[in-house]
Amino acid sequence: MTMDEKPAVQAASSKSSHHALRAAIPQLHDYLVHSAARLPDKIALVCGAERLTYRQLDQRSNALALHLLANGVERGDRVVVFADNTVETVISFWAVLKANAVVSIVNPLTKRDKLAYLLRDCRPTALITDAHLHAVWAQPVAASPELKTIIVSGKLADDKLASVPAALRWADALATTDGAQAPACKNLDIDLAAIVYTSGSTGDPKGVMLTHRNMLTAGASISAYLEIAEDEVILGVLPLAFDYGLYQMIMAVRAGARLVLERSFAFPAKILKIMVDESITGFPGVPTIFAILAEFKNLGDFDLSKIRYVTNTAAALPVKHILMLKDIFPTARIYSMYGLTECKRCTYLPPRDLERKPTSVGIAIPNTELWLVDEAGEKLGPNQVGQLVIRGATVMQGYWEKPEATAKKLKPGPLPGERVLYTGDYCKLDEEGYLYFVGRMDDVIKSRGEKVAPKEVEAVLFNIQGVREAAVIGVPDEVLGQAVKAFVVLEQGVTLTEKDIQRTCQEQLENFMVPKHVQFMAELPKTDTGKIKKTGLS
Repeated sequence: MTMDEKPAVQAASSKSSHHALRAAIPQLHDYLVHSAARLPDKIALVCGAERLTYRQLDQRSNALALHLLANGVERGDRVVVFADNTVETVISFWAVLKANAVVSIVNPLTKRDKLAYLLRDCRPTALITDAHLHAVWAQPVAASPELKTIIVSGKLADDKLASVPAALRWADALATTDGAQAPACKNLDIDLAAIVYTSGSTGDPKGVMLTHRNMLTAGASISAYLEIAEDEVILGVLPLAFDYGLYQMIMAVRAGARLVLERSFAFPAKILKIMVDESITGFPGVPTIFAILAEFKNLGDFDLSKIRYVTNTAAALPVKHILMLKDIFPTARIYSMYGLTECKRCTYLPPRDLERKPTSVGIAIPNTELWLVDEAGEKLGPNQVGQLVIRGATVMQGYWEKPEATAKKLKPGPLPGERVLYTGDYCKLDEEGYLYFVGRMDDVIKSRGEKVAPKEVEAVLFNIQGVREAAVIGVPDEVLGQAVKAFVVLEQGVTLTEKDIQRTCQEQLENFMVPKHVQFMAELPKTDTGKIKKTGLS
């Protein structure tokens, strides 16, 4: 070796050591990398007729990540995945992370105007979507100059594809490499992994910013108390755009388990057959799904004895549904849980406590602390109603480019320099420290497991020709958890029916936001200052 060669070798060695240290920093997609290395030939994902092994999932996400990087996606860029629960959506999620970018999965029920807002808000460099959603995304894409690549799965006519600059088919995007090698990891665990959009009391969609550390912590904590095992077969019927649905996929990959992905629970007989055929062991649901099960007449035709655990979130289960679940799944652990997108999960009720505290949403999840405060910010004792505060590594970094909204949620904590989450939810604690959800400080409605901002619905109602005033609230509903109810005051001489109102809403809003009930009134109750007083409506 010459004197000239030695420094170069030393530099290369130093560079290799640097990359090895960098690779040791935990990232969310390490879940997939490690499971693929350990269980390469195990089936990771079942979706309809498709069955992917961990090796295939790893390599295809590598290939897509390399394509994204080659087409302008840089570290920290946002990539929107606007698609259903499909194999492509799962691959895309992991690919975006491997490209050192930030993933945002958008509900496929999202309408054109809202999608346009989301694209303007987070300014993605890439969009991954499906052909059957072309009518929704075509116009917003044309108005999004930041997009450098659009990848389309499914069957889209050549002329429609050609009309979208920088668009190409899914198969072509994956064909650029065999995916044997992953891109170099450049992120730290404090870098953003995902932006999950939610709606607050103002009705404006807000992007919840979650780091790799946030999501790793949530995945580990929830997996621990659910006792997720490698031989688990988890049913995924909840939307991947819904964080509860997304984490089913994340936790399955973390454990090296199998995820059976379906688009919804709309056809219960079909899903129940799949549960039997695939030997499902984990059944995550929401009150809507369990209400459907309660009314299903042919449950006895399906052998569900392999179910080891059932989980519920989004809204507290009625006691009658708890009893129903215990009857259907007599040997399963049943978990009642509570959380919000801003910190993923707050509490869970240990199954052993279900009978003695059926209306509780439980205790803090591992590695999380919680307490209640009054309006002055002072801590409250047992049986006092106050705002729930959460402290822990699952707490979001804030709302994307919304510092004022962030400041209302993230406030100084008890220790110097920290910020804790003020949830905006009223709760109470019993003497043993078990939490009971009381209600929302704002008027956000939870219907079908989704958040509905009344102001977003009201904006559509106000724009209907002949509507003078409108107000929207949530009312109890055994199937939906809460149903959206609209109160409408018409202009003099105007005649509209409930169906007229619902039809217009259906054209402009996601299905879960369309009012189930419409009540016409001569006047709406008002405050002294002339504002509509919703407390006078029911």
